[in-house]
Amino acid sequence: MSYVLGIDLGTGSLKGLLFNESGELITTADQNYALLQPKPGYSEQNPLDWKEAMFNVMDELNNRVDDFSERLVAISFSGQMHSLVLLDQHNEVIRPAILWNDVRTTKQCQTIMEEFGPELLAITKNIALEGFTLPKILWIQENELENWQKTKHLMLPKDYLVYSLTGEYSMDYSDAAGTLLLDIEKLDWSEDILTQFNINRSILPTLHRSIDKVASITTDIKERYGFTHDVSVHAGGADNACAALGAGIVDKGLGMISIGTSGVFLASEPTAEVDYKGKVHLFNHSAPDLYYAMGVTLAAGNSLNWFKNTFASNLKFEELLEGIDKIEPGSEGLLFTPYITGERTPHNDSEIRGSFTNIDIRHGLKHFARAVLEGITFSLKDAQMIMSNVSNQEFDRLVSVGGGAKNKDWLQMQADIFNAEIITLETEQGPGVGAAMLAAIGSGVVDSVEDCISKFVKYDNHYQPNADNVAKYQEVYERYQKVYPAIKQI
Repeated sequence: MSYVLGIDLGTGSLKGLLFNESGELITTADQNYALLQPKPGYSEQNPLDWKEAMFNVMDELNNRVDDFSERLVAISFSGQMHSLVLLDQHNEVIRPAILWNDVRTTKQCQTIMEEFGPELLAITKNIALEGFTLPKILWIQENELENWQKTKHLMLPKDYLVYSLTGEYSMDYSDAAGTLLLDIEKLDWSEDILTQFNINRSILPTLHRSIDKVASITTDIKERYGFTHDVSVHAGGADNACAALGAGIVDKGLGMISIGTSGVFLASEPTAEVDYKGKVHLFNHSAPDLYYAMGVTLAAGNSLNWFKNTFASNLKFEELLEGIDKIEPGSEGLLFTPYITGERTPHNDSEIRGSFTNIDIRHGLKHFARAVLEGITFSLKDAQMIMSNVSNQEFDRLVSVGGGAKNKDWLQMQADIFNAEIITLETEQGPGVGAAMLAAIGSGVVDSVEDCISKFVKYDNHYQPNADNVAKYQEVYERYQKVYPAIKQI
């Protein structure tokens, strides 16, 4: 029985998930690391902390699982997207990595769109936003020229871990798509973008499919863990791309709703020919020869956390949401827009802020709690509607993960608002499952993507839309859509 290891490099922690070839989870281990915020709006981490966490997690797995060194055959990764890692000629980290949630690059985004906006959208299918890698590169060029001149290798977080295991410089297409440097149809670095922004191609890593073997682990690491055989390391994928694979999102008609601090509505696309005009993101999938579209709500679970902490800090989440099923869809006219930190899809407006509207004297705490859940879900429906209208996607089923999958009333609400069957996962382990699946597919432990999904992805509860509620929510959603242009004026 062979083992595969999926390593998920997140913003707050690194997690290792060990699976056998039948898709059964053997065990997990994780380790936290620090987030550095040297100035307001800055968000950084030390890549050496990621490396230490990876080896500590592997040490723990090796100590805990007796046959770890005998049976492990392949490792792959999922990683936080966009974050910029720079190495010098000695492969030393030059400066802390600038993370995806760092917002210092507004000026650089404006410059990119003013000077090269239409061309960028045509090549990458995305517009420049603070989270992406290219604006971070421009910021380094403008503010830390000495560090830029030292740079011999540029990569993303998970790729630094691949390098640490193999000594090879690599990046997969799903992560490369989030740099704004990749021609996502030609599957190559864009010479037009590199020339426009004075980036030398030599500093960029070799591109791979997510399932591709980059190399085997080095001799030193084989000795450290007592491996007597080669262990292959596979390129891995961006966290959202891996989460999609880990939820089985490879066919049209099946989408994913992920509600964490932010929220994501995601669906696979067979080609990059669909033209979303930057209204939603379009990236390469971690599954071979596929793409995925993704809309983002900046404050999804964060809106619920804010509401609870501000107005019901004495209650547990279960207590706050208890009884919301007794309130009619639409919260008796009360509407909430979850723009408390700005909004991404569909407005791309960093300055808009949230609102409760149509507050009535009969509204109590439960009305407000239900309205928050409805507003978060309506915001994600905005992305669903863009995909349905532009790509003719008809969503019959949606896999719900994250905080939005932990409350049965919210799950039923999702079924009614999206007018689709909502499915939950039996065991929700996030992008790390997708990373392990990439290792299994790439190493030949499983025969195909479809075979891997059948073994690793296990669905649990199902929620069917209620026809009466679907009709009610359609009316409420139409009112919700009128709120943004109204409050934008003030």
